[in-house]
Amino acid sequence: MTKPEKVDPAVLRVADAVGALMESWGFKRNMGRMWAVLYLEDHPLTAAELGDRLGLSTGAVSMLLAELVQWGIVKKAWVVGERREHYEAETSIWKMVSRVFRERELRWIKTAIDELDAAGDQLETGRDARRTLIAQRIAGLRQLAGVGAQLLEAVLEGESIDALPLKQVGDLAKDKKS
Repeated sequence: MTKPEKVDPAVLRVADAVGALMESWGFKRNMGRMWAVLYLEDHPLTAAELGDRLGLSTGAVSMLLAELVQWGIVKKAWVVGERREHYEAETSIWKMVSRVFRERELRWIKTAIDELDAAGDQLETGRDARRTLIAQRIAGLRQLAGVGAQLLEAVLEGESIDALPLKQVGDLAKDKKS
């Protein structure tokens, strides 16, 4: 059996930074660490090599790799003469980020829009000033969610972004008060 390759401290530093960033986005820290190690490597690695480099158990590596493959952030790679599975990182950062935006953030925004619309429909307005205020504020939140969805879709399509609609969010509620 070959001795595990020593990991460059700079690689581990990058892995930890990417791990912390991914954790702040709601992913597991070790998903980011594992992707970073693969991204900085010039050849595919086995699960055992990843576990050795990151100090992770076989089970943890297996679960993390399954999630990373599911997100399309890591893919299996065929290595001539090797029977064990090898893995390599997706190197297009835009491809990874856009997939997360499309499949997670945009879905969350659209779910919020549906709920805000349902709440607005459910609210009986005009009965008193309090309910009118609630309806106006729901409309402002709906406007914010709609603008957020439009901005995210524009980013995903590579279009230029106009920040003015975002700056005007809430003006709808102000205008109705006047």
